Amino acid sequence: MATITHPVRRPQVRQTDCFIGGQWQPAQSGQTFATLDPATEEVIAEVAEGDAADVELAVRAAREALERSDWSRLDARDRGRLMYRLADLIEEEIDELAALESWDNGKPIRDARHVDLPLVVDCLRYYAGYADKIHGQTIPVRGNYFSYTRREPVGVVGQIIPWNFPMLMVAWKWGPALAAGCTIVMKPAEQTPLTCLRMARLAQKAGIPDGVINVVPGYGPTAGAAVVRHPGIDKVAFTGEHTTAQIIMREAATSLKRLTFELGGKSPNIVFADADLDQAVRGAHFGLYFNQGQCCCAGSRVFVEEAIHDEFVERIAAENQRRRLGDPLSAETEQGPQVDRAQFDKIMKYIDLGKQEGAVCVSGGKRFGDRGYFVEPTLFDGVTDEMRIAQDEIFGPVMSVLTFRDLDELVPRANKTIYGLAAAVWTRDIGKAHRLAREIKAGTVWVNCYDVFDAAAPFGGFKMSGMGRELGEEGLRPYLETKTVTVALDA
Repeated sequence: MATITHPVRRPQVRQTDCFIGGQWQPAQSGQTFATLDPATEEVIAEVAEGDAADVELAVRAAREALERSDWSRLDARDRGRLMYRLADLIEEEIDELAALESWDNGKPIRDARHVDLPLVVDCLRYYAGYADKIHGQTIPVRGNYFSYTRREPVGVVGQIIPWNFPMLMVAWKWGPALAAGCTIVMKPAEQTPLTCLRMARLAQKAGIPDGVINVVPGYGPTAGAAVVRHPGIDKVAFTGEHTTAQIIMREAATSLKRLTFELGGKSPNIVFADADLDQAVRGAHFGLYFNQGQCCCAGSRVFVEEAIHDEFVERIAAENQRRRLGDPLSAETEQGPQVDRAQFDKIMKYIDLGKQEGAVCVSGGKRFGDRGYFVEPTLFDGVTDEMRIAQDEIFGPVMSVLTFRDLDELVPRANKTIYGLAAAVWTRDIGKAHRLAREIKAGTVWVNCYDVFDAAAPFGGFKMSGMGRELGEEGLRPYLETKTVTVALDA
């Protein structure tokens, strides 16, 4: 592992205020907060610290845009055209946006530029194509009546996104909401607000009417809570921890807001002895260490069949030793820092806990460098199902290897978690793959691959991994209400 020099030039920070009703304005309180470079622990910029007062203004602007602006009267095909234009503008500025994402979040520039941003553009274009394909049905009811359904926007939506994929989470939220004709009040993560604010500027440039998209940066207990509690918000979409989702459910009960959640995971990644081992090692390594392990669907519990266990562990450890850590703005860096001090401390605590519980730390386990929130890619062997590192979502570069003997033993162990977001199976036996795809309780099951995403394929979880789905046609439905219209034909 080595630190890489010659980084990409840091971009200019242009937007740091709240974006409300098409206007850039400081927080009503005048307060700001710092967003940090996680690679250096230095301040990048001071950002407006929005709270309930700013959310109030944003909801008013969103309601006005929903009910009385050009947005409410815009033809669906024209709505899609504006979304295509936004995707085009993002593509035109893709290099600068990738650099800003990498700087504020800490992810390697190669991932931001070649993974995140292309998925952002694709998601917006996918839902742009859906805008004029939202339609109801005619229903043959009894009697001399004509009955049909309309699919209408749910209204003003509050969207609260996390810090691990800032721009991609914006696209996953904005895409279906805009296609459905909703208006938006978004609270980006306080760790990574800069690219969301830049995307708001591009949305305005694309011609999306003022008030349709509003962005209030700030903290969860203030700005986020205000979004959840506001009676003028009809739906809340949240991505984050399940404990926060539980709070949102309680707070939203008084207004019966529609809710969708995309939450955490402790995904089983299962490697059989008959798998292509080269492919499985690469896939398992990517499935956990990509994005510094900060993926809700990370394959953090790797179940390895006993016959290939030793070789698998040896090869993962070797991959870890070759992994290049360093400045995320270097084109050669493969792993950047964790997003902030709190995440760094949490991961180091779990590494210590794994050692205390008796797991064997085969590689990593320490801080990398003397500044920034870098954690060495860490591999634990000898992990058992009851250990905290096998049960809790660590959200960092920590892989736990568990051994199994047969399929009947494996299934209940793979499902022994409060989560059910994703899973993967590595095998040449297609029957075995389909059996596991059926029996594992997870919203996504990958076979001989990992982290394969497409805007058309629904994503979400079972159990405490969420409610509802994002992406695909399934991701559009929570932003729509169904209205039945019945007309007497002999009146």
